[in-house]
Amino acid sequence: MAQYDLEIFQRDLEAFGIALSGEQTGQFLRYYELLLEWNGRMNLTAITEYQEVLKKHFVDSLSLVKVCRPAQGDTLIDVGTGAGFPGLALKIAFPGLKVTLLDSLNKRIQFLNAVIEELKLTDVEAVHGRAEDHAAPGRGRETFDFCVSRAVAHLSTLSEYCLPFVKKGGQFIAYKSEKGPGEVADAQKAISVLGGRVRESVEFTLPDSDIHRNLVVVEKVQKTPAKYPRKAGLPSREPIRETGKKPERQGAS
Repeated sequence: MAQYDLEIFQRDLEAFGIALSGEQTGQFLRYYELLLEWNGRMNLTAITEYQEVLKKHFVDSLSLVKVCRPAQGDTLIDVGTGAGFPGLALKIAFPGLKVTLLDSLNKRIQFLNAVIEELKLTDVEAVHGRAEDHAAPGRGRETFDFCVSRAVAHLSTLSEYCLPFVKKGGQFIAYKSEKGPGEVADAQKAISVLGGRVRESVEFTLPDSDIHRNLVVVEKVQKTPAKYPRKAGLPSREPIRETGKKPERQGAS
């Protein structure tokens, strides 16, 4: 493996109270190499410069610790995982997690399986499918302690995709930009209908940067009605909201 400057990465993680073993650090570096290798064949990310990948993908993914620290044996699903952010990064940093990576594009699943095999990770699976189908009864519905997503979708829509996966007492955590608070206000109706309640919305910047982030933590307080999530396309075209109220335009997450 090539020699990499880890000083900034380690300092960023220290700011979050995270200390990686040598093996875990090596896994992140190999993940970076595989990301670049596969990105030449398919569009996984527009961010490819070494330090940017570390901060904007890896450190950003691990910012979950601003609101919670997963425990040994906790189950987590990452909806719309793309190239594995944040779910796969969280698995590397917290190996005791049991992780499901869900994405609708099979080529991304092929990449994720290659990374999982190369890094010799266990208790993690990459699943090809849509949230609307995988959240059906008898599959992943209300079976996870955590659902996370960095997907670029309005919080009203994202909540319909994600909250059905979370068991009562669990949490849905959305990675949003600085526009998150506006989305939270607009998504209150959807979150309530889907069985959730906003616990907190935590704003911060990634270490030594001006990159603003917002983690929205939604607690699952009751079961999601069986009619949700609705069929493909409806959550984005017709989001659950107060009558006559239009959601704000979504920001990049």
